[in-house]
Amino acid sequence: MSAAAEPANHLRRNLSNRHLQLIAIGGAIGTGLFLGSGKSISVAGPSILLVYVIIGVILFFVMRALGELLLSNLEYKSFVDFSTDLIGPWAGFFCGWTYWFCWIVTGMADMTAIAAYVRFWFPVLPPWIPALLAVLLLLSLNLVTVRLFGELEFWFALIKIVAIVALVIIGFGLVAWGFKSPTGHAASVANLWNDGGFFPRGWSGFFAGFQIAVFAFVGIELVGTAAAETADPMRNLPRAVNSIPIRVLLFYVLALAAIMTVTPWRMVVPSESPFVQLFMLAGVPAAASVINFVVLTSAASSANSGIFSTSRMLYGLAGEHHAPRLFGRLSRAAVPSFGLWFSCICLLGGVALIYLIPNVVTAFTLITTVSAVLFMFVWSLILVSYIIYRRRRPAQHAASIYKMPGGTAMCWVCLVFFALVLALLSLQPDTRAALVATPVWFVLLGLGYAWKRHRAPAN
Repeated sequence: MSAAAEPANHLRRNLSNRHLQLIAIGGAIGTGLFLGSGKSISVAGPSILLVYVIIGVILFFVMRALGELLLSNLEYKSFVDFSTDLIGPWAGFFCGWTYWFCWIVTGMADMTAIAAYVRFWFPVLPPWIPALLAVLLLLSLNLVTVRLFGELEFWFALIKIVAIVALVIIGFGLVAWGFKSPTGHAASVANLWNDGGFFPRGWSGFFAGFQIAVFAFVGIELVGTAAAETADPMRNLPRAVNSIPIRVLLFYVLALAAIMTVTPWRMVVPSESPFVQLFMLAGVPAAASVINFVVLTSAASSANSGIFSTSRMLYGLAGEHHAPRLFGRLSRAAVPSFGLWFSCICLLGGVALIYLIPNVVTAFTLITTVSAVLFMFVWSLILVSYIIYRRRRPAQHAASIYKMPGGTAMCWVCLVFFALVLALLSLQPDTRAALVATPVWFVLLGLGYAWKRHRAPAN
């Protein structure tokens, strides 16, 4: 169905394959790669490469399950729809509101980060001003049309890709050149194993890497949220999902390998971006400003994705009678404008965070830990929905042109993996505090669902 022929009260399929491909890339490259890679390297050493590969493989199967479910019924616009249909209304309610909350808290952290990045160039500027301007700018752009959101994400993702490709080329170029750092360390591939081996921190360091690395993949499922508004989803969605493994290898594994071949892992400073360190070693005088611009656009990309996905979640929740009907109304541009306004008002809480928690890193870590735990809940609901789909609708699965490899057995493997990550999060004090606080959200959701059921008419 063409965009012009879409019903007035439905989302329009105005995103092209170009948009969806770059949205998939942007979702697979989080700010954690630029901001948290230094800490992850210092914790796990070279074995962090294997950590990213494992997480990437697991989430690829989650996305394959998501892809088969969405394409099994094109009336499904998001995982709220198939969670409600396959598990029950409570699952759609919990899934939709949890996903909305995930992006709200992540967006708050992004607003805080944007304020910090802008202050790099304008140190006297009050930090709440760039955060407020970022919210207003992204709101105004998203209100126009979904295609403009696609264009924004296209260019945001392109900036991240160029920065990472440049880092990989420079890194391995320095290795080929035989570069030596001012400290006398030679750039060499052997740096990946000649200082304590591939697992220098032992198994404890290897497992600790999962606690940090899983945060970097938050948002990878955005390709499923955007699928409802892409032209020809039967062709474009499989392309976007199938390319995830290549992108994980290129953007995570090769980038971190390039960093550790030039800068031995023990020399990486946890509190600083290893991207900046490598560009400075390469003699790029504007390295700090270049990387600051990249991480600024990365945070803006994450916030833009959050504004898009939260408004679509509210639209879907309203359609299932899980949210006020107001959020189900579309503007003349077929954009859920009321949902956009509500989400952006909530995002202004990120401005308040700047005053409540002066340490930006502390606020960012706490919020993204809560967000990552909740994202794993959403990913788990996708897998449970797939297991039920396979049991109840074997004919639909047999007719599917995009079957998930491994089927239900692989779903169980992924669920066990998420359980292990939760256990690992309980081992460190900073992540444990966020893990303990997360059940409060589900208690509030339970009360909200009970109140909704109580108010619902008998029929």
